Amino acid sequence: MKNNKTLLFVCFLFFFFIYAFLLHAENETTLTAPTLTNNPSLDVIVTNQRPLLSFFNASGGTGKRTYAIQLDTDPTFTSKNLITYKNVGETNEYITGKREISHKLIEEKDSLKNKTRYYWRVRAVDEIGNEGPWAKSRFFFDAEADDSFMNLIRIPVSRVEVSSGQNPKNIMDLDDPGQVTFWRSTPPGSTTQWVKFDLGKTREISRIWMLSNPQNPDGWLKDFIWQMSADGKQWTNISGASIKNNDTFRNIVNFDSVNTRYLRLFVKEWYGYAVQINVITLYSPGMPPVPETPEKDYVLLVGNQENGFTFSELADFVKSLNLDLETLTIPHYEVSLDMLQKLKRKPVAIILSGNNAGYQNLPMFEYNGEYEIIRKSNIPILGICCGHQQLAMAYGYTYARSMGWEDISSMENARTRTEIKRVKDDPIFEGMKDPFTAVEIHGWAVAVIPEGFELIAKSSYVQAIKNNSRMIYGEQFHGEIKASYNEGTPYTVNFIKMALERMQKQKTRR
Repeated sequence: MKNNKTLLFVCFLFFFFIYAFLLHAENETTLTAPTLTNNPSLDVIVTNQRPLLSFFNASGGTGKRTYAIQLDTDPTFTSKNLITYKNVGETNEYITGKREISHKLIEEKDSLKNKTRYYWRVRAVDEIGNEGPWAKSRFFFDAEADDSFMNLIRIPVSRVEVSSGQNPKNIMDLDDPGQVTFWRSTPPGSTTQWVKFDLGKTREISRIWMLSNPQNPDGWLKDFIWQMSADGKQWTNISGASIKNNDTFRNIVNFDSVNTRYLRLFVKEWYGYAVQINVITLYSPGMPPVPETPEKDYVLLVGNQENGFTFSELADFVKSLNLDLETLTIPHYEVSLDMLQKLKRKPVAIILSGNNAGYQNLPMFEYNGEYEIIRKSNIPILGICCGHQQLAMAYGYTYARSMGWEDISSMENARTRTEIKRVKDDPIFEGMKDPFTAVEIHGWAVAVIPEGFELIAKSSYVQAIKNNSRMIYGEQFHGEIKASYNEGTPYTVNFIKMALERMQKQKTRR
């Protein structure tokens, strides 16, 4: 009997140690590299001396993970400008990014050098000291990049021809959510590939925005040049419009203005087995025409979609309120402070719309006119979704970022919808529940509330902000979308009513 008990005890210990070993092995999984495609992602232009460096968390390791971050002006991370930060804790289960990193940067190394490329890398460290691999990225710092309207006009294209492959129309597809569709040349094909644009008539060109594969280097252009032609047959290289050893998926090609009807992108070398181009946008120097305004009181809608329209039916929403208001929609790439000042009749309010594309795939310089208005206009402004994020990004591109997940809880069961709680009482919440639910359709959110603004509502992230000195409000949710459960609608309606009341008081004072 005693021997049986001993055998049972030995078996128990054996299986206990096996279980403990397996449990430890499961917890001690290999650390992965974090993903640096949040904000700033590869080669974006950072506009603030104290940027927020955000990234998607690593996985694996034992226990809690922290991060080591290095920032340098040299890609080898060996220069005298190198700064290393350790023990940076995860912000949440999806992302990490603390602006304190940049506070230390300012204190210890003066400030970011303007018009300078910075390299940064991050790796995870677990509780027992295991270190994961470095993830590397870079950005360009230019404090003046978003200061004023771009003074450029988009140029329409009459026809696109390609050397091979299918779907050349995707190159000019501005309705494409996220710019994910593309043209790809036929592999292996010729040792050169080209794309030809017929502008319909002779036009002045000075800038070209190019986007290739945002996912990986397969299809990136390595060696290319832009050419012009009067007849579409004889081609001349455009001075200053060639790039060799290109190593990025987006390019802003600036050159002295040329006048031409035909343009050709001539690709001599590329990465992977075929050329890939997601979008190309052409620009001419100049200012868009000042639009005609309605004769009645109206709301100016800034269309933040890549095609210049609004994400939702904002115009119909405003007109449905029976407030005797008209609307005027202007694309984000045409609106500017100068245009606003030249309008025959000033709007009662401005609403900045949502969009459905990641900023890292957009020419962000097109939003400069919108940023001018946010920073300087005294007309009431409401930012919705993307427009809400633009309120923060007007003071620093990295002040909004991907949340690491998409909040589409409004489309799900009522029990799982995001609850929004007020942080501060404000007239804009009149008649609203606390907490309330609203339509949520987004994957980005405000990460840093800029100076002069304050938080007035939140869920697990920033839901609403307001300016302390001017009538500017933001809402991450969509109060304007019609849905029976949308309790955020009064927020949007109250803003418009408040703007109307403000205008009437101003008229009375006169």
